[in-house]
Amino acid sequence: MQKLNGPKREERYVLERLTDETMWGTHNAHDPASIKVGDWYYVFSTDAAHGHHINGGIQVRRSLDLIHWEYVGLALEELPHEAVEWTGAPGLWAPEVVFMGGRYVMYYAASQFGQTQSYIGVASAETIDGPWQDRGLVVKSEAGTSGPNAIDPNITFDAQGEPWLVYGSFFGGLYVFPVDPETGKKRPGSEETLIAKRHQSVEGAIEGPYIVYREADRHYYLFVSYDSLFKDYHIRVARSTSITGPYVDFDGNVMTDLEIDPQQVGMKILGGYRFGAGEGWVGPGHNSVLQDGDKDYLVHHVRGEQDPHWHELHIRKIIWTESGWPLVSPQRYAGEEERPIEMEELVGEWEWIYMDRTKHGVLPSNKIELLADGTFVTEDGERGRYEKLTDTTIKLYGPEGITWHVLPGWDWENWRETLVFAGLSDQGRVFIGKQL
Repeated sequence: MQKLNGPKREERYVLERLTDETMWGTHNAHDPASIKVGDWYYVFSTDAAHGHHINGGIQVRRSLDLIHWEYVGLALEELPHEAVEWTGAPGLWAPEVVFMGGRYVMYYAASQFGQTQSYIGVASAETIDGPWQDRGLVVKSEAGTSGPNAIDPNITFDAQGEPWLVYGSFFGGLYVFPVDPETGKKRPGSEETLIAKRHQSVEGAIEGPYIVYREADRHYYLFVSYDSLFKDYHIRVARSTSITGPYVDFDGNVMTDLEIDPQQVGMKILGGYRFGAGEGWVGPGHNSVLQDGDKDYLVHHVRGEQDPHWHELHIRKIIWTESGWPLVSPQRYAGEEERPIEMEELVGEWEWIYMDRTKHGVLPSNKIELLADGTFVTEDGERGRYEKLTDTTIKLYGPEGITWHVLPGWDWENWRETLVFAGLSDQGRVFIGKQL
């Protein structure tokens, strides 16, 4: 098996880390936006720091390998006056950073928790390290009015290379509009288009939009976060042939459909989970997607099960299925590369978790054993057979067919190399797992 370059082992809850920024690494990263510049990977994130006060705006981290991260500091020395005046925000949220119009462009959001008096602004810089110059308002929302809440900006370049901004959180849903690359702001005279919304029976709980265009299948993929930040936050996906939608999930449900059960809309790819008897992770969400050549990574925050006030940065490989749907590795990236998997390597006991789209707490794992005779048996006694489809995929045949995409990985719970998989059933159910 390939030798992985996993990080130095460390405890989750280290009190000294709360106030010592040199120890942060992945700690305190929230709502991460990602970009690669030269050999460096950068993450810009919200001014959220458990047990620590931040003076300024937008945390910045960098890494050479996506594993070991260095906290750089803050992009802005002080909060933009106009944004604070409109919102009263004590810090900035949910940034976005792109290279556009010959310079680096950073979007930021200002608001207060649960409020709709919100503001999205933009700043620019000649280099990724700044200095950043504030360029002012892009869009804002006013308390007591209908429409989208002006937070959570993301820039997407369409099939023609033109930029669009998608934004929104809870309340009025998610909207997209075209952007002038020279100003970083809305194209004059353009309209905003609603692309996703949830019913008020679930408090309209949808936010953190991120759209990725894939030339391979000419689809736009909309990643969103559902539900409550500290409890049942999770990530879902839908896609469209047009950046303005309609965005549909695996079952063909439209992301703006308020008539059907809101738990049934969107393909859930990652939620809270726990492998074995160890501590799990709560509320993975508000992701960006890092496209690095032919490799794609899901970059998101997540919270500790023991104390969800502690939040961390996680980065996972994205696996694109033959049908064009994204799945994510059950383990954080540790330098693994896909390689052919031999049948005899698969034999043995595995832990697997069904990403149930109706249950969003910390989902526990169950056991399944792959036998040398090409059959399997689950912890519940369910039996079936499996076969190899390609060098990196197998299919399990039981009550429903499930295709596993298998790759090497790092077992963060047991601190060793292993095999992991992300799976998709014929009915669109998502599974993640690892070999014991």
